[in-house]
Amino acid sequence: MSDLHELMLTEVAAKIEAREVSAAEVTAHTLARIERLEGSLRSYATVMADVATGQAAQADQEIAAGNHKGPLHGVPFGLKDLCLTKDAPTHVGSIALRDWSPGVDGTVTARLREAGAVFVGKLQMTEGAFAVHHPSIAPPVNPWHADYWTGVSSSGSGVATAARLCYGSLGTDTGGSIRFPSQACGVTGLKPTWGRVSRAGAFALSETLDHIGPMARSAADCAAILGAIAGVDPDDPTTVQAPVPDYLGSIDAGIEGMRIGLDEAYCSDGVDPRVTAMVMQAADVLRGRGADIRPIAFPDATVMVDRWNDFCGADTAIAHEPYYAEHRAKYGPVLSSLIEAGLALSGVDHARIVIARDKFIGALNAVFADVDAIVIPSQPYPTPSNAFMETLGAEPGSVERLISFTAPHDMARTPAMCLPGGFDEDGLPMGFQIVGPQLSEERLLQAGHAYQQDTDWHSRTPPAA
Repeated sequence: MSDLHELMLTEVAAKIEAREVSAAEVTAHTLARIERLEGSLRSYATVMADVATGQAAQADQEIAAGNHKGPLHGVPFGLKDLCLTKDAPTHVGSIALRDWSPGVDGTVTARLREAGAVFVGKLQMTEGAFAVHHPSIAPPVNPWHADYWTGVSSSGSGVATAARLCYGSLGTDTGGSIRFPSQACGVTGLKPTWGRVSRAGAFALSETLDHIGPMARSAADCAAILGAIAGVDPDDPTTVQAPVPDYLGSIDAGIEGMRIGLDEAYCSDGVDPRVTAMVMQAADVLRGRGADIRPIAFPDATVMVDRWNDFCGADTAIAHEPYYAEHRAKYGPVLSSLIEAGLALSGVDHARIVIARDKFIGALNAVFADVDAIVIPSQPYPTPSNAFMETLGAEPGSVERLISFTAPHDMARTPAMCLPGGFDEDGLPMGFQIVGPQLSEERLLQAGHAYQQDTDWHSRTPPAA
């Protein structure tokens, strides 16, 4: 089957379960694509061909024996290169940690392995999961257009998933790093509630802001992945003590009567008109599926955006405390600047941010008392060019503008899903978000799935694939 790579994760999983195609065939097909395309796309930090081949053979044996483990069994999968793996190094996009081989699996790695996923490799990422790639590492290339941004920090996850070099992947999101590459690469990404997925065995950028979540081609695919990785973990005492729903099993529940909030001023003030039009069109599609689109007033998130860098920096300084003093010369200038900002932050300033954060969470919870979810942009403009991103920061407020729709939901720890919503005139994907209150992933996935029943943006293939 020469077009195996065009199948969604859930589609290829069904064929593997029915033994219409073997996990070994699907894995060989994926590895061949990686060998052919990876040189130009640079999405993988480490290709795990031998590991994947062995896992696929084991999956076929288990399925033949009647031991089918679920919708990831035998499916080629990519791990962001901050997830610890016992059989591959973990570079964290870093030179300082270039030779780090912890020899153990992190919790999400172990859960995916238990679910029968086939690890084709570790995916490239920005240094330490912050804003830019290390100067000595060539960044991944957007498969829609090489001159455009891939998003950060889960850039390799976005590129590999979009280019059909895996059927699904993991990303992490601290200020937008699942949602930015999902938009830029035209895939579906879900930042779950903080604590819904264990962070044990995933190298931190910010212990209080990091979220681990799925990136795939559809909401249903994300549901399958989240179902495998979510849940309580004794190795991470911050995991939420709540049952894990059957996300995939309930994906077709529909959204009839679902209350979705829309703040038209928030979605248009300082926002590119093309983005605003896309969000309004998405709301119309959801309305057509039975959603009750209601006007809301989104709370003021200025402090969440303006002080995100300081807040994150303090956590980052702690995460890198065992390495930074000794290996400082190997750190890139951007990550070093973040760590230095964190070290310089006073306790009083940090407390001010925490107080403002609590107030914002309370205001956002008041909005969610009246609606089940809200629809907003992913960023204020379509996918930017690499040239534009190289100058980001030169103009005061430009970084804050970029993260204005993503960082508040990391600070609030609320789940947010980025969905492909169209293309701009240059053929680059555009995306929007559906955001809900904590632990509303099931409803967000149902809304995303409903939207994708009436649109085909998520199924488009990039030219480089």
